[in-house]
This record gives sequence, structure tokens and C-alpha cells, in this order.
Amino acid sequence: MAGSSSKVRRKYELVVIMHPDASEDEQKSLFKRNSEIVKTFDGSVNHIDTWGKRKLGNPIDRLTRGNYFHMTFEATGGAISELERTMRINDKILRFQHTRLDDRISLVKFVEKFKEALVETANREREREIKNQQRKAMRAEGGGGGGRDRGDRGDRGDRGDRGDRGPRM
Repeated sequence: MAGSSSKVRRKYELVVIMHPDASEDEQKSLFKRNSEIVKTFDGSVNHIDTWGKRKLGNPIDRLTRGNYFHMTFEATGGAISELERTMRINDKILRFQHTRLDDRISLVKFVEKFKEALVETANREREREIKNQQRKAMRAEGGGGGGRDRGDRGDRGDRGDRGDRGPRM
């Protein structure tokens, strides 16, 4: 019974972060190899997308940037273990993650929603950057309140005895 379930084709997505110094040939060979592995396990690659160099959330081996890639495909379960094995061997791969997708949603529809989410994220990021630039400009003009001037607090009146605040550590 366990052998029959391994022949079922499932939908997956794969996100890979490669070393920022990886050459274009190394990147192409990685995805050519991944595509061949998927095909040997009775699968098909639906979509491969390059996100380019992006800042990492946390440094990996003192690196702060990485080349991001996204791939969707259909394959049997054996393909995942083989893909992970080959990616662990490759020194140029910093991180990777496979995710099994919902079988009820087609890969084309998933990719469309995914791209829409990427566009929304990019727009939010752009808006955040514009606001930061405006704040910096305000501070440079002297209106940012970043100095010692606390005049906007108003009169705080007599605060009275504040009493014992407990032991100091």
C-alpha cells in the first residue's frame, strides 16, 4: 500500500537561495539538473522564476544577500528526496525549501496568485521606502524632533513624590 502512494503525482513549489557570487552558468546548471530529476520521477516542471539578488532576513555564513529562485512542479514523492539530496551537496546553495501545494488548485492559478502577492509586497516595500526618505528629509530640515527639543510635551505640572521604586538592579 505504501508503494502505491509513492506513484501519485503531487504539486510542489521550491524556493532556493543561492550564493550571491554564483555565476549564471551555475544557476542554469542547477535548474537544468533539478528539471531532469523531476522528469526522471515522472514529473513535469511548470514554472521557474528568478527573483534576483535580495537581502536575506538573517545573515547566512556572513552573507547578507542571496540569489532567489522559485519553481513549481508536479512529481512523485521520490523526486523531493532526490532534489534535497543533490541540493545539500551543492556548496552554492545557501537554503532551500519544498512545499507541497493544495491539489485542488491548479499550478497556473497558484502562480498567478503568487505573482499578485509579490507585486503587492513590492508596492508596500516601495511605499515604506518613500516614507523613510520623507522622514529623513524632514530630519535634515530640522523638523523631525530628533534633537533635544521636547517643547511639544507641554507643562507636566507638579508630579509630586514618586515614592520608593523598589530595589535597583
